[in-house]
Amino acid sequence: MKKSIHPDNYQLVIFEDLNNGARILTRSTVKAEEKAKWEDGKEYPLVKVHISAFTHPFYTGEERVLDLEGRVDKFKARFAAGAAAKEKRAAAAQKATRRAAAKVAKGADQVEA
Repeated sequence: MKKSIHPDNYQLVIFEDLNNGARILTRSTVKAEEKAKWEDGKEYPLVKVHISAFTHPFYTGEERVLDLEGRVDKFKARFAAGAAAKEKRAAAAQKATRRAAAKVAKGADQVEA
């Protein structure tokens, strides 16, 4: 192995899955603010994660809907807002065209008179 390219601050760390409370004790270079006791009675740094191999659908084989925010609804709302804005711009452009045509017609009437 090459020297001085690998981190030298490995330490035992507890990773805790917030979904089901599963915990793993492994070596890592991550810095943690919290500490927790492990089964051996010793205290180790604690890192909380939202998803791990214990709860990830790929590893568990179960299909879960992770769409809590309503992504489809958000997309539909953005699409509808975009369509409304496009129609508003088209209406404004038509109005400006009619005004310009009316000015030209009014100007032509004044020249003939």
